[in-house]
Amino acid sequence: MNGKIGTVDEIAGMAANLKAQGKKIITTNGAFDILHAGHVRYLKEAKKLGDILIVGVNTDESVKAYKSDKRPIVALEDRMELLSALEFVDYVFPFAEKDPRTWLAKIKPAIHAKGGDYKLPLLEQDAVEKNGGNVVLIPAVPGKSTTSMIDKIKSIYCNQ
Repeated sequence: MNGKIGTVDEIAGMAANLKAQGKKIITTNGAFDILHAGHVRYLKEAKKLGDILIVGVNTDESVKAYKSDKRPIVALEDRMELLSALEFVDYVFPFAEKDPRTWLAKIKPAIHAKGGDYKLPLLEQDAVEKNGGNVVLIPAVPGKSTTSMIDKIKSIYCNQ
């Protein structure tokens, strides 16, 4: 572990110890490319659902695979450092898998939070519920997205 940043196995071990102490574990995941107010508000709301907020961050390669070959804009190490600097984020780890089911089975959260732009049932829902957890959708913040930030930057700087 390097402060709040570790491997999924390190964090799963810590999560097991914290659960044994009666702590409620919340997980979420995403690219978190170009951290913005929508991310911050979402993560604050996720933290309110329990005691410990653990964030899985897609590796650069996995972001390219599901977003675009032009993404991410911000490298994995920098994205994890930014997230770990937020006081309401307790732990951060990278993951390269196409979906979070493998690491959810290790961490076994009480709550797995996703943004309101997703619809239930989610691919990972069975992995969460199988271990007694629930999936919670947190409403998206209108107009706050990495894509909208990129579009704004392009419109300002590419049309000069």
